[in-house]
Amino acid sequence: MADMSLAYTPATTLARLIREKKVSPVEVVENSLARIEEVNGALNAFCFTYPEEALEQAREAERAVMGNEPLGPLHGVPIAIKDLTPTRGKRTTLGSLIYENWVPDFDVPIVERLRAAGSILVGKTTTPEFAYAGFCKSALWGDTNNPWDTTRSPGGSSGGSGAAVASGCVPLAEGTDAGGSVRIPAAYCGTVGLKPTFGRIPLQMLPTAFDDLLHFGPLSRTVADAALFLSVTQGPDDRDFLSLPAGPEIAVPPPSDIRGLKLAVNYDFGFYAIDDDVRAQTREAAEALEEAGATVREVEINWSRDVIDRWVEHWGVLQATCFGQHLGEWREKMDKVLVSYMDMGLAMNAVDFKKIECFRTQMWEDLRPIFAECDALLTPTCAQPPPPNDTLDPDYYRLDEQGRFCGLYMTYPFNFLHECPALAVPSGVTRAGLPTSLQIVGRRHDDNGVLRIGAALEVFRPWAGRTPPL
Repeated sequence: MADMSLAYTPATTLARLIREKKVSPVEVVENSLARIEEVNGALNAFCFTYPEEALEQAREAERAVMGNEPLGPLHGVPIAIKDLTPTRGKRTTLGSLIYENWVPDFDVPIVERLRAAGSILVGKTTTPEFAYAGFCKSALWGDTNNPWDTTRSPGGSSGGSGAAVASGCVPLAEGTDAGGSVRIPAAYCGTVGLKPTFGRIPLQMLPTAFDDLLHFGPLSRTVADAALFLSVTQGPDDRDFLSLPAGPEIAVPPPSDIRGLKLAVNYDFGFYAIDDDVRAQTREAAEALEEAGATVREVEINWSRDVIDRWVEHWGVLQATCFGQHLGEWREKMDKVLVSYMDMGLAMNAVDFKKIECFRTQMWEDLRPIFAECDALLTPTCAQPPPPNDTLDPDYYRLDEQGRFCGLYMTYPFNFLHECPALAVPSGVTRAGLPTSLQIVGRRHDDNGVLRIGAALEVFRPWAGRTPPL
């Protein structure tokens, strides 16, 4: 049986305890594997685990500690990688029958850097086919479930990573985020999820080097752990033409003093239908940040459902570009909603696609005056609590009686505005005991800023001791 105290120890603490020889990497990895064994039958968060390899690496890590060798910042810490992200010598299926037996012969830069920092890969986590959805289900791996209520979605597309972290299997997991795929599972699983500034963590996994939607990011249980992940994975790499030059040092742990900061809050972007509990928890989180010393004021953002529709069109084009070549042979075995997105992308003409850039420009013009006066924007991460697992994203693409959009995710806009980092942190729970989440959107390139605000909320509304009843 897993030691639950050890299972929920943050990565920053585990790394320190290992360095101080107070806990063994072998003990930590054994506990991680034991916890996976206990809960994966209920959650289906891991599609692959590597117990023999992970334990051998843990023994090597222990020898390095006892030999007083130089240790990386994640030395001996177990992590999980999403099954979208190529890992050398390990099956990477992208959640698709098409890639069921693909074994990459390379690691992408983020995996190289996590390994170099001393982390130990214990398994790969589930994703829907080609990471297309905010749910986490596929013909290949089935449904992944939410640790807070296994009848509900953990979010997606990094749903396996979110469930793995929330349930104490690993303190850190990698995810990808093109429309909220790190922040959505963070919101639904009650964890922290960061979409860094675009290019902060280099990307090398798509056939195009010029896509600007997709980000790598961490899922963790503390803001300090997210900062640690970013600190060891950020930085330029020539394999990613759009990767940023070396940025500012990421503070680990982030400072939590936000006295004097000016924050804006908006609850619905002018068109979302917001669950009452989500709205209330967002308001209380904003009030807590005000209590911490920030000035908070409500602002208007008069967007419309066009924000969602333009993102879906862009996403369809990207999916068709990367994977549309498989439609001829595999159409009948692919996810039907994914196929519809690809067909939409294939039908779009070049001028209409280019006009999406004009639309994104106007979105930025709408926010630019807010960021001229405020250090960050606060919003809900998701408009509704975790939905039942037998539904799909398009089931929520409708209007209510008041003409409000019933969509789930308020993350899409900040992939269009990709240079603005966005951090999802727990804001509370609904009356039904399900997690809610605050999204903190920063000024361009200000990753330290959103982490600082998240750290302040963590102090004033602690969440680390709240664990799912699994």
